[in-house]
Amino acid sequence: MPTTRQSASGQPGRKQIFIIILLLVLGVVAGALILRSGPAKKEAAEGHGHSEEASKGEDDGHGHGKGAVGKGDDGHGHGAAEGGGHEGEAPKGPNGGQRFTEGDFGLELKLSEEGGQPRFKAWLYDKDKAVPPTGTEVSITLKRPGGEQQEIKLKPEGGFLTSAQAVAEPHVFEATVAVVTPNEPFLFTFEQQEGKVNMSDAQIKAASITLDSSGPATIRSALQFPGEIRFNEDRTAHIVPRVAGVVESVSANLGEQVKKGQVLAVISSSAVSETRAELQGAQRRRELAQTTYEREKTLWEQKISPEQDVLQARQALREAEIAVANATQKLLTLGATPSSTSLGRFELRAPFDGMVVEKHIALGEAVKEDANVFTVSDLSTVWAEMSVAARDLQQVRVGERAVVRAGAFDASANGTISYVGSLIGEQTRTARARVVLANPQGAWRPGLFVNVEVLANEVNSPVTVASSALQTVDDKPVVFLRVAGGFVPQPVQVGRSDGKRIEILSGLKPGSSVAAAGSFIVKSEQGKGSATHTH
Repeated sequence: MPTTRQSASGQPGRKQIFIIILLLVLGVVAGALILRSGPAKKEAAEGHGHSEEASKGEDDGHGHGKGAVGKGDDGHGHGAAEGGGHEGEAPKGPNGGQRFTEGDFGLELKLSEEGGQPRFKAWLYDKDKAVPPTGTEVSITLKRPGGEQQEIKLKPEGGFLTSAQAVAEPHVFEATVAVVTPNEPFLFTFEQQEGKVNMSDAQIKAASITLDSSGPATIRSALQFPGEIRFNEDRTAHIVPRVAGVVESVSANLGEQVKKGQVLAVISSSAVSETRAELQGAQRRRELAQTTYEREKTLWEQKISPEQDVLQARQALREAEIAVANATQKLLTLGATPSSTSLGRFELRAPFDGMVVEKHIALGEAVKEDANVFTVSDLSTVWAEMSVAARDLQQVRVGERAVVRAGAFDASANGTISYVGSLIGEQTRTARARVVLANPQGAWRPGLFVNVEVLANEVNSPVTVASSALQTVDDKPVVFLRVAGGFVPQPVQVGRSDGKRIEILSGLKPGSSVAAAGSFIVKSEQGKGSATHTH
């Protein structure tokens, strides 16, 4: 009987046991991975259809975590923007607008500038398929940094909706989109930061940019006129000898301050000598006539002489008195004194207190009776004369207040308008007007060019800003409104100005903070492209 050996297949070997254990371990690991990957994929799918989870904690690079509509800026929608695509990019729709979704409903919104005016366009989707806007209402509420709100309603136009009114620049606002479908309403929000100039507090301080708060102020609107300081002609005298003669002495010098009655010069004149001699002869004849009259009167009273002799003596006395008065008046008319040590001495005297501003006389010079030898002016007051255009004459009236500013140095003075001409110049088409200025220190010298500011009216304006805050961007007046992280250009409508404050008619609310001194730096930063303005 042959001997038999038990086969190894009757019991499992060590190698087979190891393979079985390895397969079991791999199966457990694979099952665990499948269980974990199922919810993750589901969550990812939900994030693609509803971006509320996908957008949490993400930032758009501007510090607000909200994207621009249809502008291609980095960012994500606020709570409703689709979460697909690369990280940091706003979800886009087929038409290039921003995509918002909630459940199966989808909205694509774009700020289109077709036709030159920016308007909103919207497309509707159901399960990622475009649907007509029939029966759906879409409205957008914009809230700008200045506090203004704009309600925009979209109306159907073909297969999409579009806004009837344009969206004014700058495109910096917070937007709320309300969608009412036949089934249910939806609400989305986003933020637009187009045109913002990014500047930190440290940069603002380093650039010496000051901030001003808009608020009420009294605007004193004024008219500006070029002018010139002139002598006060009411207190200026052109001194002439009134008699021909030779200059014996000159005691007044150019620029000298003289007093009323002070002798300026002495002239020897034959005309004065003859008139003074005539006066002295008339005085002697009057004395003789007085003596004769008194004697004849005494004789008549004693009944020695007839009355006729008394009457003749009285008549002769009266004629002598008239001759004396006539000769005296001739001397006074010439400006000479009746009594003098020299018959031909003629003294030129100052008519009032003032300064010798012109002198045309020298010792030994022969002068004529009409020669202008001295000009004396009282410079304690001067005139500021200006030319007023015909259109401004209604606002330039006698008695109105005016401020005169020197062009050559820093000085100003207040005065009142004392004269407005009644005639318009044929060549200049302007009228002359003048302001009387007090000049106690003599700073306002005749011939000095000045600017005359006439106060037209005063109004109380509810909203004003500093004049330095106003800038021009694209030929439109703007102020740079302070917002978190920088400034945004805010278009405004301006009114009156007094050079210090400017009235804001629309575009800005009281209490708004704007860049004042140094606002041109913000404008230059915007021009260099530091602003996030894209089209």
